[in-house]
Amino acid sequence: MEFLYDGSSFYFIEINTRIQVEHPVTELLTGIDIVEEQIKVAEGKRLEIEQSDIRFPYHVIEARINAEDPENFVPSAGHITKFFPPGGPGVRIDTAIGSGSEISPYYDSLIAKLIVRHNSRKNAIKRLERCLEEFVVEGIRTSIPFYSNLIKTKEFRQSKYDTNLVDKFIRDRKET
Repeated sequence: MEFLYDGSSFYFIEINTRIQVEHPVTELLTGIDIVEEQIKVAEGKRLEIEQSDIRFPYHVIEARINAEDPENFVPSAGHITKFFPPGGPGVRIDTAIGSGSEISPYYDSLIAKLIVRHNSRKNAIKRLERCLEEFVVEGIRTSIPFYSNLIKTKEFRQSKYDTNLVDKFIRDRKET
């Protein structure tokens, strides 16, 4: 289920009964491979997980790395000359891109999902910050610099934001 929150009210967006692009967040948060579980159910096997089995022992953050100009979000098509994603414990990269890949202007601009987890939000942010610093994509522009700056804001660090965070961040950058 997806909702928006404006600081005082929740607004329903949609219910999706299929695996979503954000499923790695759920998998890192719970330690459950939900794609594997869905395949088992599709094969007619009984779901072995009960709601009471699901725990949330981690803090997880995802950054969708897009082939976009980080200043105006215009798609950035072209040839990737170098692609070096970060790694390590608590880091997951979902991508089909590599050095030599061609990014077409005719499809979604998502080139990778960077997902990090740690035992606290503060440490998850530190891990994300390190991963964004280490993530190398050359030949096209990406959203990496945008995220690197956004996660340094007081609102993000203190988890005091709503759906206006990006608009406020962009407006504040233009004023400085």
